[in-house]
Amino acid sequence: MYSCLSRGLRTKSRLCPGYVSSQSPLWNVDPFTHRRPERCLHLRTSAGNLWQPLAHILSGQAKQLPVAAYLMSTSVHRRRLPSAFPVLDEALQPIHNDVFEANLRNSQACQERYIEYMEKVKKGGGENAVKRHTQRNKKMLVTDRLRMLFDDGYYFELSPFAGMGLPYGDIPSAGCLTGIGKINGLWCVFIANDATVSGGTAYPITVKKQLRAQDVAIQNRLPCVYLVDSGGAFLPLQSEIFPDKNQGGRTFYNEAIMSAMKIPQVSVVCGSCTAGGAYIPTMAEETVMVHRIGTIFLGGPPLVKAATGEEVSPENLGGATLHAEVSGCVDHFASVEKEAYETTRNIISTLNFELPEEDEAGVEEPLHSVEELMGLAPRDYEHSLEVKLILSRLTDGSKFQEFKARYGTTLVTGFARISRHQVGIVASNGALTHNASLKGSHFVQLCDQRDIPLIFLQNTVPMPELTLSQTQAETNANRLKAQGSMMSAVACASVPKITIVIGGCHGAESYAMCGRSFDPNFLFLWPNARVSLVAPGHSAALAQEEEDVEKINKRLEKESSAFFSSGRLWDDGVILPQDTRKVLSDCLKIIKQQEYQLSKEKIRTPLLRM
Repeated sequence: MYSCLSRGLRTKSRLCPGYVSSQSPLWNVDPFTHRRPERCLHLRTSAGNLWQPLAHILSGQAKQLPVAAYLMSTSVHRRRLPSAFPVLDEALQPIHNDVFEANLRNSQACQERYIEYMEKVKKGGGENAVKRHTQRNKKMLVTDRLRMLFDDGYYFELSPFAGMGLPYGDIPSAGCLTGIGKINGLWCVFIANDATVSGGTAYPITVKKQLRAQDVAIQNRLPCVYLVDSGGAFLPLQSEIFPDKNQGGRTFYNEAIMSAMKIPQVSVVCGSCTAGGAYIPTMAEETVMVHRIGTIFLGGPPLVKAATGEEVSPENLGGATLHAEVSGCVDHFASVEKEAYETTRNIISTLNFELPEEDEAGVEEPLHSVEELMGLAPRDYEHSLEVKLILSRLTDGSKFQEFKARYGTTLVTGFARISRHQVGIVASNGALTHNASLKGSHFVQLCDQRDIPLIFLQNTVPMPELTLSQTQAETNANRLKAQGSMMSAVACASVPKITIVIGGCHGAESYAMCGRSFDPNFLFLWPNARVSLVAPGHSAALAQEEEDVEKINKRLEKESSAFFSSGRLWDDGVILPQDTRKVLSDCLKIIKQQEYQLSKEKIRTPLLRM
């Protein structure tokens, strides 16, 4: 009954104003979760319809009332305020045709490249590696494992192109698949090694991808499932895997932190766990191990023989029977892989979440086809159309309540709903001027005040304006100050943030529009997107010689590509424009799930297995 108040007092989190005495008017923020308070419990008096804050009861002002009068059901049916947002009447006009068709041709070419990349990464380590994995080693492919694990076999993959086009070669999907899927209705992050790629060997990009998946789990408080089938680190690149802060050891640090935050973690050992990889299952809260194909040891049979001369089988050295019956390193023994994933689903069903009934009925679709987004994705900055054309193809019923419509018009801000989730939208519609930056700063703070998630649609100018006169210098100085204000507002906003790069991601304006370094919950690129300090063809101000300009432009053309960016994990994946609404809808549902965990705030305690 008193849990809401006592939890707030213990963690120094924000409290309901009804709970805070007149001598203590502060509205504190929990420094650990950075979240606003949960639903506060108020109680009805037996005399009528007055509501008394619980603090008054504890202070003795309501002791005369019977205890039964204070009890009420917490399972209150909620409904959102009805939407009265105006409809965006943004049908395509004849004046748009030339630009639309040019954009469409470019988007079709980008989509072909997207499909080509997707087909390449789906092959994993190649035909021979797949045969060896399935026929000789008697293991399931990682995609088949995930289909057995998740509801209806559906999962939302993150950064599928990571590892492509790297200096040390192509590493399809960075040697591991990561993403989010539903297990018994609960969204869970997964990190699954693909042993067809170099036997599950971990490259620097593999470690980076695993850490990003853990960041997603931490930031959104999602349960995490590890499917471990790894051969350890790639030794020739050990200097880029082992020693630094955000390299190999960070995986285990994150596991410990997630455990302290009460974020559930389950591990399935469905292959080799050698050396450092052995710590992943032993630090998880519950571990399932598959008989005959799963092993856990710091040094395998060849190392034992080299050190002691003794010959031992992998199963006797670190198999499922040993760890389930002798060492106790694993909690569940599975005879076959199918049983392991059924056991994992059963484990997830024990987690303390109370999910609402899903009701997809009544969601308004946009008035205009999402397929038209292909022609609205700008080929370059000069081919950008009014951003409201894009908004009208993303929001429920094409409705949008614009904020400061006549001020700072090169930035469009306002409220909308996507799959019934209320969001604040900040969308590039030109250069981020002084007025536009102040408007953005105001709107971001307003959404933070109201606990409304933010969606950024980013298409920044190719390069900053040059200072060629005193007047221009003053204008640029004022703009710089206003952009700094917007950056501060974005960085300090505690609400969830999702960024979609729909065009250019260049220079300092990209920071104010919540670029990767400003830590959005998710960041995706359209295939036409460009990510670079300045756009290709705009490097003249950065070099003196014409030969250098040509060389830099050629390099920018290659390195600014969305696929180059995604190969290095500068984002969470490339998505097709027509899939954007579905992706945003899934992300908003994923972010909201943390509200349904019944017990999540707790003083830090020692690790479970310690």
